[in-house]
Amino acid sequence: MSGVNDTKFNSVVFLLTGIPGQEDMHLWISVPFCLIYVISIVGNSVILFIIKTDRTLHEPMYIFLSMLVITDLGLSICTIPTTLGILLFNSREISLYACFTQVFFIDFLSYIESSVLFLMAFDRFIAISVPLRYASILTPPRIAKMGLVVVLRSVVLIFPLPFLLKQFRYCQANVLSHSYCLHQEVMKMACSDITVNNIYGLSIKLLTVGLDSLLIFFSYVMILKTVLSVAASHVECLRALSTCVSHLCAIMLFYLPHIGLSVIHRFGNSSSRLLQIFLGYIYVLVPPLMNPIVYSVKSKHLRARIIRVFLK
Repeated sequence: MSGVNDTKFNSVVFLLTGIPGQEDMHLWISVPFCLIYVISIVGNSVILFIIKTDRTLHEPMYIFLSMLVITDLGLSICTIPTTLGILLFNSREISLYACFTQVFFIDFLSYIESSVLFLMAFDRFIAISVPLRYASILTPPRIAKMGLVVVLRSVVLIFPLPFLLKQFRYCQANVLSHSYCLHQEVMKMACSDITVNNIYGLSIKLLTVGLDSLLIFFSYVMILKTVLSVAASHVECLRALSTCVSHLCAIMLFYLPHIGLSVIHRFGNSSSRLLQIFLGYIYVLVPPLMNPIVYSVKSKHLRARIIRVFLK
């Protein structure tokens, strides 16, 4: 009997969605998506290569940036191929286990990125508040331990999700509204009681994204307080705060679509489906595309190294 149930479970598939109502245009729409994917992969890889090979960039700020780049690369690799599969080949079907795997990696990488953004805020706070002790506080071994804690926290919190999803029976239409699998949406396809899964998903969201965003807010409150108390003029104040511009852009690029998507999936209605799809694409396309551009433009040191590499 269990063998029959396993066969039925393995035969269940989800149908991913591209852009509803624009199926005839999917081939043309795939062109900018392909460009964005290539630019994201190349841009993040170049920054990672430069940070790794240039010893002058082996500083805490750039080490944290390399962590952000790795998570952006991972997020692009585990989401955009299914999007391109739909647009180029109309390949909408995804097996249950493949969907659960994608759910795991999307949440795993998203929560790592949230934690890395907090570590970058902490880095800016130390650099501005106690610049003379900056190198002694954020040593490479300490940064490595921070990174390990971030990864372990994400693994421990996300690991149960696929197993919780596996317990459900899926007998709905199984048509997802995104071109990739999201936990909030997959669990709604179940015919079973999803209360425990819903509570657990919301709890880890609050323990990761909620806590990290709160700590980032407090970090910037302390940064602003320090700058206002130390800076002798408006020019010095703006110069100190300008070092945070890139990080603030990265925060907005990640948290706005992430929180918006979570709220809509949990509390939205059918009228917000187009908004779900729009935020879903922003969530996976924009941060990996824009973060390398923002940091390359704002960081003179990094920009100079990139120019030197391409000139060679």
